[in-house]
Amino acid sequence: MPTSDEQLPPAAELPSRVRAFLGAPRVATIATAGPDGEPHQAATWYRLEGAGRILVNSRWPRRWPTELKRDGRCSLSVIDAADGVRWVGLNAVVESRIDDLELAREHICELAVRYDDANPRTLAMFRSQPRVSFVLRVTRVHDHLGDE
Repeated sequence: MPTSDEQLPPAAELPSRVRAFLGAPRVATIATAGPDGEPHQAATWYRLEGAGRILVNSRWPRRWPTELKRDGRCSLSVIDAADGVRWVGLNAVVESRIDDLELAREHICELAVRYDDANPRTLAMFRSQPRVSFVLRVTRVHDHLGDE
């Protein structure tokens, strides 16, 4: 994982229609690579974080955040569940990792509200778990939204 901003590729510009699509609470699939290069995918919640950035959060030490910590490259695909044809693909690199336990727990609770899963039992569970957040810098956008 790069240690300074100079080593990171520039953030890609997210066209307004891609930003609007990603602004809806859709589930993303994140793909990471294992130590031997074997791909791994998992479903995750996310939110936009400023220009060309995405925040993701996971329980620690699950497989995909462990792989992301080791190799900061990943890709995400976000699909329109209503028709399954419209989707956006994103290549990204880790811009920052948030190991602060309380902040990472706050992030997952905020994501639960975004995804309408903020019942007291779910929030209590999230507040008791070891969590980690990543801010991902989007480096490439694959727009498969069709003509709008």
